[in-house]
Amino acid sequence: MISGAVAMWTTVPQAQRRMILSLLAAIGLANVAQPFPDLAPLQHGPTLALILIAPWALRRWPLSTSAVGCVWLFLLLHTLGARWIYSYVPYDDWARAVIGHDISSLFGTTRNGYDRLVHFAFGALLTLPMAEIARRSISWRWSLTFAFAAIGLGSALYEIFEWLLTVVAAGETADYYNGQQGDVWDAQKDMAAAQVGATIALIALLRRRG
Repeated sequence: MISGAVAMWTTVPQAQRRMILSLLAAIGLANVAQPFPDLAPLQHGPTLALILIAPWALRRWPLSTSAVGCVWLFLLLHTLGARWIYSYVPYDDWARAVIGHDISSLFGTTRNGYDRLVHFAFGALLTLPMAEIARRSISWRWSLTFAFAAIGLGSALYEIFEWLLTVVAAGETADYYNGQQGDVWDAQKDMAAAQVGATIALIALLRRRG
């Protein structure tokens, strides 16, 4: 069994293996002095599951290194947000330390916008991998259409998952995980951000293909 797992691992391109290992290291670092330990399993569990199945999945459905890099960057952004359960990512503190001004005051915002950034990245970064998967069965342009629709479906399913979590979980846990921050239109704005990201990715891919 171990030899089979090693053989499977070695079939994955070296650059992709490095991404998997660096993502695993990032999750480890994100959980050092974890400020929200009760929510860490819920936040990081899905990413760890993806890491475990990644060698098998990439052997069964190979992706280009560019596509894997997009998934890797998205999961890194998620891992960073997951450490502070998104609503408390201290990017304003980081900005003040680097440029002397916080980002929120520059843009006139009052809520923590990191979750919106990751929803945008969901569309911008995962369009290419989804298109490559679909390309095995349909034409390139139709695969882009599929990817755009899949981003919308994925966003909607995630928002439904958050709603179901609110129904079944304890109130404080659900509120922290959802990260609505008092915005009643949070779900709609998150889905819109993902579709904007997907639109930009589609334009870039179409221009690249000429």
